[in-house]
Amino acid sequence: MTRHLLKSQYRDLLWGLGLLCGAAALLRWPQDCMQAVREGLRLCGNVILPSLFPFFVLSSLVVELGLSRYLGKVLEPVMVPLFRVNGTCASALALGVVGGYPVGARTAIALYESGQCSKVETERMLAFCNNSGSAFILGVVGTGIFGSSAAGMLLYLTHVAASLIVGLLFRFYRPDQKPGRGRGRCEVRTAAFAPALTKSITGALSSVLNISAFVIFFSVALRALTLAGVLDALAGVLAVLLTPLGLPRPDLRKLVIGLVEMSSGVATLSDGGTLAGRLPLAAFMLGWAGLSVHCQVMSFLADSGLSIKTYLAGKLLHGGLSAALTALAVRWMPLGETTGAWLTQQLEMTAQVDFHKALALSALWAWGVWLAFLGVGLHMLKKSSGKKRRNGV
Repeated sequence: MTRHLLKSQYRDLLWGLGLLCGAAALLRWPQDCMQAVREGLRLCGNVILPSLFPFFVLSSLVVELGLSRYLGKVLEPVMVPLFRVNGTCASALALGVVGGYPVGARTAIALYESGQCSKVETERMLAFCNNSGSAFILGVVGTGIFGSSAAGMLLYLTHVAASLIVGLLFRFYRPDQKPGRGRGRCEVRTAAFAPALTKSITGALSSVLNISAFVIFFSVALRALTLAGVLDALAGVLAVLLTPLGLPRPDLRKLVIGLVEMSSGVATLSDGGTLAGRLPLAAFMLGWAGLSVHCQVMSFLADSGLSIKTYLAGKLLHGGLSAALTALAVRWMPLGETTGAWLTQQLEMTAQVDFHKALALSALWAWGVWLAFLGVGLHMLKKSSGKKRRNGV
């Protein structure tokens, strides 16, 4: 009892010191912190809102209307033997790859809360379903940061491959729990279209606002840590821990930034060093996703009763596998060549679109995926109705 009380007091003391340091940083560098807030707001307005909002609405509708169950009937033979989760979990994997962070995690949690998958299945999904979107990797990272569509394609392929490998490995997590028979499973609930649409839109807006708050907070935190020299100190610690890797000090500093906030860390890789040397670092940052994304996921996990441990272990493993696969691939892939003039032009346009165009493209892409889910649902409904008529029901 005394030991627990001492730990609690030390924890409160550390939090108090952290808050005092944060307040001191705001007083010491007010203009820099204000500029960081502006940059965070710009990022939210130009990237977060237009890219995530349509997919949040889509993922909610897929779960609320029960379309994931129809998709599950089609993909059950694939999801069960490979990842040891039931077929409805395929919607979280698909939306996680297409929509980007944290759409996959939010969809997995929504499936659990609606009773379409068990607790263990959800924890397995959280380890590998929360991935970066294709538009961000191909357009922003590949063409925008590295100036190479081939580099973007390489990063995207290794990112998805590493995610699937993580899923295969986590099928052995709690092997005694079979798909669809985990604890905490409840009766599946579906809603009519009108209330489902209303709930999806309001919930999507709330989720985007939560994510935007984290993005702005970490923008300010990174600026303050940089000005205070904390990032350089952490880079020195990593230099000791990662001595066998032989990473130069500037790369370690970039890695520290990426560990905290993924997009800021990847942006620092636009210059310095060879392309083959920078790509594995970018792959690790994309797989790890950063503390900012993890806080966003934890905000969805708050009242779910799900463990964050499998998620964090999965993201760390995802980052390591992505970096390893990328380091191997750059040895034989001709990164100096592009994947075609037309594709390069399209990716450059994607990286430079303004808010209105980004929102339109994201909405069209999201609703295209929605129509695909709807088509699968209607096909399965028609198929089941045909079976009932043949059986004389």
